Amino acid sequence: MTTALPPTSREVRLATVPDGLPRSEHFTVVRTPLPTPGPGQVLVRNRYFLVFPGLRTLIGGEVDGLPLPALRAGDVLFGPAVGEVVAAPAGSPLRVGDTVSHLLGWREYALADAAGCTPLDDTLPDPVAHLSPGSAAYGALTRLSEVRAGDTVFVTGAAGAVGSLAGQIARLLGAGRVIGSTGSPGKAERLVSELGYDAVVLRGAEPVADQLARLAPEGIDVLLDNVAGEQLVAALGAARQGARFALVGALSGQMSPDRAGGSAPVEIDAFRLLAKGVSLRGYSGADHPEAAAEWTGRFGDWLRSGEIRFPHVRIPGIDRAPRALQDMIGGRHFGAVVVEL
Repeated sequence: MTTALPPTSREVRLATVPDGLPRSEHFTVVRTPLPTPGPGQVLVRNRYFLVFPGLRTLIGGEVDGLPLPALRAGDVLFGPAVGEVVAAPAGSPLRVGDTVSHLLGWREYALADAAGCTPLDDTLPDPVAHLSPGSAAYGALTRLSEVRAGDTVFVTGAAGAVGSLAGQIARLLGAGRVIGSTGSPGKAERLVSELGYDAVVLRGAEPVADQLARLAPEGIDVLLDNVAGEQLVAALGAARQGARFALVGALSGQMSPDRAGGSAPVEIDAFRLLAKGVSLRGYSGADHPEAAAEWTGRFGDWLRSGEIRFPHVRIPGIDRAPRALQDMIGGRHFGAVVVEL
C-alpha cells in the first residue's frame, strides 16, 4: 500500500549571515510545497542528517579550494543524509522503499538526482552509521600515517565526530599507545573509560606541549590532527624521527569567533620538520576514493564484533537542528551529531 505524501515539507534556511559564529537565531525553519521528481530525480524522505563543522566554513563564505558552495542568506543548508525513496519516475534506477544516502540534509523531503544518491545495504548494522565521518580518520591513518604495530598516536579533537573514531581505529591498526586531546574533563574521562584512550591532553589546563611531553616522554610516531593551532605545534615538538602527520581538520580556526571558518594560521618549526624527517600531509577523501568502501566494510565488521563504537548523539526533530549546530560549535556534544526526523 502506498503511503500518502504530505503537501508540504520543512527545511532549514540561513536567515542571516552571522558576524562571527552562527547561532540558532541565524536560521529559520520554513514550510515549502512538496516537490515532484522529474526525469533522473527521486523524492527522498530524510530520516537522519549530519550536523558537521564544515557548515561553519560554508556560512563564513571562505570556500576557495573547496568543492562546495558558500551559503548565502535564504539558502537551504545541506549535508550528508540518509533517507527512504518515496517517489521515483518510471525507469529510475532507484525504487520506492530504497534506503539511500545523499547530500541534501537539513530538510524533511529532498528532491535529489538519482545519480547523486547511494543505495545502502546492510553492511552497517544501523543506517545512521552511514553518517559517520570515520572514513576520513581511517583513510588518513591507513593512507598517510600508515599506523604500525607499537606506534604512539596522538589524536587532536578526540571527542569530536572524527576523533572519537580515530583513536579506536588506530588501536585496531596496531597502535601501542593512543593519546587524545579535548577541552572538557568529562569528555576526557569518557575517552579513557569508553573509547580506550590511554591518556588525554586537557586543553586549557596547562600548555599542550608540557602535557604531551609528560604523557609521551619518548615522543609520538603519528598525529591525526583535527585542530591545528597550538596542538599541531606541540605535536611537532614531540615528534620522533620519521613521524607521520595527517591533517584532517583545522577546528582551531574553523570554530574561532574571530575568523570566517576558512583559515587556521599556525607557525611551525620547518627546521624540526627537516631534522626529524617528519611527513606532514593533508587528507582528502577525493584523493583516495577506494578508502570509503574499504572503511564501510571494516566498520561494519568491527561494529558487529563489538571492537568499535560509534559515539553519536541523536537530536529529535528538524526544529532543533539550528540549536544542534550551535551546540556542536560550542563543544557541547560527544562524537557525531545527528538530527533524527
